[in-house]
Amino acid sequence: MNIAFNKNEDEYKQMIYRLHERAKKVKLGGGEKKIAAQHAKGKLSARERIDYLLDDPNDFVEIGLFAGEGMYIAQGGCPSGGVVTGIGKVQGRTCVLVANDATVKAGAWFPITAKKNLRAQEVSMENQLPIIYLVDSAGVYLPMQDEIFPDKEHFGRQFRNNAKMSAMGIVQIAAIMGSCVAGGAYLPIMSDEAMIVDQTGSIFLAGSYLVKAAIGESVDNETLGGATTHCEISGVTDNKYDSDEDCLDAIKRIFDKIGQPQVAGFDRAAAQTPKLDEEELYGVFPTDRVKPYDMREVIERLVDGSEFDEYKKDYGQTLLCGHARIEGWAVGIVANQRKMVKTKKGEMQMGGVIYSDSADKAARFIMNCNQRKIPLVFLHDVSGFMVGSKAEHGGIIKDGAKMVNAMANSVVPKFTFILGNSYGAGNYAMCGKAYDPRLIYAWPSAQMAVMSGAAASNTLLQIKMASMKGKGEEVSEESKAEFLKEITAQYNEQLSPYYAAARLWIDGIIDPLDTRRVISTGIEAANHAPLDKFNVGVIQT
Repeated sequence: MNIAFNKNEDEYKQMIYRLHERAKKVKLGGGEKKIAAQHAKGKLSARERIDYLLDDPNDFVEIGLFAGEGMYIAQGGCPSGGVVTGIGKVQGRTCVLVANDATVKAGAWFPITAKKNLRAQEVSMENQLPIIYLVDSAGVYLPMQDEIFPDKEHFGRQFRNNAKMSAMGIVQIAAIMGSCVAGGAYLPIMSDEAMIVDQTGSIFLAGSYLVKAAIGESVDNETLGGATTHCEISGVTDNKYDSDEDCLDAIKRIFDKIGQPQVAGFDRAAAQTPKLDEEELYGVFPTDRVKPYDMREVIERLVDGSEFDEYKKDYGQTLLCGHARIEGWAVGIVANQRKMVKTKKGEMQMGGVIYSDSADKAARFIMNCNQRKIPLVFLHDVSGFMVGSKAEHGGIIKDGAKMVNAMANSVVPKFTFILGNSYGAGNYAMCGKAYDPRLIYAWPSAQMAVMSGAAASNTLLQIKMASMKGKGEEVSEESKAEFLKEITAQYNEQLSPYYAAARLWIDGIIDPLDTRRVISTGIEAANHAPLDKFNVGVIQT
């Protein structure tokens, strides 16, 4: 291995270390003291509840771990959005799990909490997976109610989804393991089965203080909405249990008896490990975002047996398209080639840029994968589409539109991984978040924005200078340099995958060595949802 490989490997392993350290801190939720307080009440933490349910906690694919990170500083923060969500197996059945974290503001809903809950329901609906809600929440965080309550994609949308999911035949099981207040009370009761833990679980539209203020009645919360009230008097909940563990065991028994789902029929063979060492990904992939490299070197360390059957290998070379297997599952891969390539016409093409020929190739490949029922995997390291008179005269917009059309109308599941750059329209064409990937994750080396940091910073500086000159203000070279430094720092922060993960623009940040597992879990989940008929619509030719 050469010096560049060793340098990349050292730097990437440092990124992985920082990722694990940040993840470890976030997983503590409100902190060790708050977790101890939960235990003192006889309650498990949100993560302990999920681990107890899962057949193998190590196979849990978490969605939104870094949601809310760096946001709501004035409110004391909201680690992981105050809720834990993801895909795992309970009694052999793949399902979505949602657990309120009562150590974070008593499980109250922040704006990002609503977004994360809706994302979990979206995953359940898209893949037709059963969903388990472990409820322990004080309801909407009142100081921010205007950002949580009234809009279409706010708090109320989850109850609409409850109803729609029920009509779709999706199994929904809820356990009330703490507070369940106000509008939030509808979520468990709109589920197929609602269970409650005695003495710690409670559910009511208004708590005792609000009841006193509203109608003058004095009543304690247990009498108002405890397990005995709702299991023996109102009939609102179905069964009560003595402890968290008893309640979770009951959920396991339910899942042990659920019938088998219909399947999409994606092909799976016996899984193989890559022949090339996966750990070499750390050295093969440059941490310097302008360095060229051969994306095939990455793909061959991700796919079974390191076997990648390329489609139109010698045409449209800035996009690699081909078939492979990952953990046995057949996949179609669309990936940006980052090294400079030369066409048969003698034209040099820049790596990471989508040209007319590569967009045309990718559109045809995507359509073929839909025809053959093969899930798609997109690997991003894209700067955007080619620009300039030659590209425009060659119809780059038309060819780019063709690729976007084929990708947007795909009915096979799409899985997106941002390895490096993901800029502008390149993000869209490569199945960015707006195009409904079943899962979208980033490596720690990812950057995502409308354009690169250097290009954006200089553009923003020019705008600022023009504005200041328009006001008659003179700007020295020293001031200009200081402005550029500030603008660059702010923009680079927004390029970070952690910035994207905090806002749920991506489902999370993963170690490259977890990529195969996430893809496999995603396809296994997607296989629960039979496919619609593929129709690409009207495309430019």
